[in-house]
Amino acid sequence: MANDLENEARQRALARIREARGQASQDADHRMGLLAAGDRTALARAISLVESARPEDRAVAEALLQRAASGAGKALRYGITGVPGAGKSTWIEAAGLDLIQRGHRVAVLAVDPSSSRTGGSLLGDKTRMSALAQHPQAFVRPSPSGQTLGGVAEATAETALLCEAAGFDRILIETVGVGQSETEVRRMTDVFLLLLIPGGGDGIQGIKRGILEWADAVWVNKADGGPERQEAAKSALAIYQGALSLLSAPAEGAPPLFGTGSARDAAQVRGLVDQLEARLQVAAENGQLQARRKHQMGASLEALLAAESLRRVRNHPDFNAAWRRLQDEGQHGQILPYEAVRRLLEGLN
Repeated sequence: MANDLENEARQRALARIREARGQASQDADHRMGLLAAGDRTALARAISLVESARPEDRAVAEALLQRAASGAGKALRYGITGVPGAGKSTWIEAAGLDLIQRGHRVAVLAVDPSSSRTGGSLLGDKTRMSALAQHPQAFVRPSPSGQTLGGVAEATAETALLCEAAGFDRILIETVGVGQSETEVRRMTDVFLLLLIPGGGDGIQGIKRGILEWADAVWVNKADGGPERQEAAKSALAIYQGALSLLSAPAEGAPPLFGTGSARDAAQVRGLVDQLEARLQVAAENGQLQARRKHQMGASLEALLAAESLRRVRNHPDFNAAWRRLQDEGQHGQILPYEAVRRLLEGLN
């Protein structure tokens, strides 16, 4: 009798799982159809879905991402980072409008810094890129960085997939600014631009080695306002070039491009975009682009494994009680952090 009840309960649970998967599949098919038709509202809602931390949203999000990934790979991705005040948003708007003039559809994923206390974010990029945000061939999506390091939001790579599924063939990813581990954006883009400012020689101490090593292009922005400002920009660029000459050569791709200019000068921005597009074309032809993306896939799998492992641990029914107990013991000096984590994981198995 007990076995019969257990089997019946198991069958009911399996039926619920199959029903949920079927509903998720239907929902994903519907959303994918809207994306393919260019529905921008549907794109915004799909991004919110994959950014959601709610367990009930995961099935639909994963089904949708599987469909988006099946046709991905054609869009080119720019990563843009730089010191605070370097004019990243101004450059991105100018570059985005230029790419649209070339016949491309442009998506901008702008990551805003979250408050460490409240988790809130200003999300002001749509106001800083008003002309681009209002263009029918563009889509600007600001996302809070949350607790994610690397200058990108947790779901940035997945969001880029959805943008490509919606027909955007140039995706520009703006980071929060040069910091401790900004190089994550390099792991998900095809070309990586570092924007700097004149008089930045002293500021080189604040730029991490990995960012300089991995930059495909280094551009000193705000090189306008007269000969004095332009000379300051050239001087700053020379310092950065000298610093790069002391570092190892890039593991993949060609040596970085160097230049100065102003993001407010459309012709100068167009010149840099010309160089970046040419570099991407060469990389596609000689196999470097495919090699870079293969390497990125490995890094993405590791990141997703870590994120999914953490999500499953936190969703365990016993997690909250065990976590509170270990935090209390840690505050009273009864247990070391690494020992607390080990015990937590062992207790949830």
